[in-house]
Amino acid sequence: MSTPSVVIVTGAAGNAGSAAARLLAARGATVVAVDRAVEPLQALVGALAGSGHIVEAGVDLTDATACAAMAERVLASSGHIDGLVHTVGTFRAAPLSDTDDGLWDLMMTVNLKTTLNMARAVVPAMRKAGRGAIVSIAAGAALKAPSGLAAYAASKSAVIRLTESLADELKGDGITVNTVMPSTIDTPQNRAAMPDADTSKWVTPDQVAEVMAFLVSPGASGVTGAAVPITGRG
Repeated sequence: MSTPSVVIVTGAAGNAGSAAARLLAARGATVVAVDRAVEPLQALVGALAGSGHIVEAGVDLTDATACAAMAERVLASSGHIDGLVHTVGTFRAAPLSDTDDGLWDLMMTVNLKTTLNMARAVVPAMRKAGRGAIVSIAAGAALKAPSGLAAYAASKSAVIRLTESLADELKGDGITVNTVMPSTIDTPQNRAAMPDADTSKWVTPDQVAEVMAFLVSPGASGVTGAAVPITGRG
């Protein structure tokens, strides 16, 4: 029997993150569940298929040192890090007049900086092993930004450019780097924010998880530098 892949899932207590964690565990991976929340994360890991899953609660992903230390703990306990599914992100809509430095910094820090920090944290172990897969979440708005989403769209567009550059840099090391671009995800938060929307056109967290799980699987070893749309029927 082969050793199960070790996959770090950030934002694992969230909607897309928990869906990805459940799916990966059901397919035999050892999941390292990362989130700020403690109790929801422990409950998730307790319900995952299989055993040996790891809880990393309270890690500040905006802190590069904390990310690196977490990756080192995972490497010490598991021996390898095969994949990173990075689902951490945030969303704010605001017109130009309300896009102050605080909003801009929030979008760039949570959506872009955490992606960079986690990539830097896992790449050394992946380089040493000669293999690995990294996938993050951008957004459809990264390609065509509507009114009122300048800061959000700019940060998600930067995630795509980061993905492209890292993919080119790391392809010689056997590491793939990709991102996904969901349209509106069907979450309780989005339903509350848009009560009159046609949710039948939204994508589900499970649909997002399926694509991300594929991109960290051996079956996607030939795919790198891609920004994959996930639009459902929208």
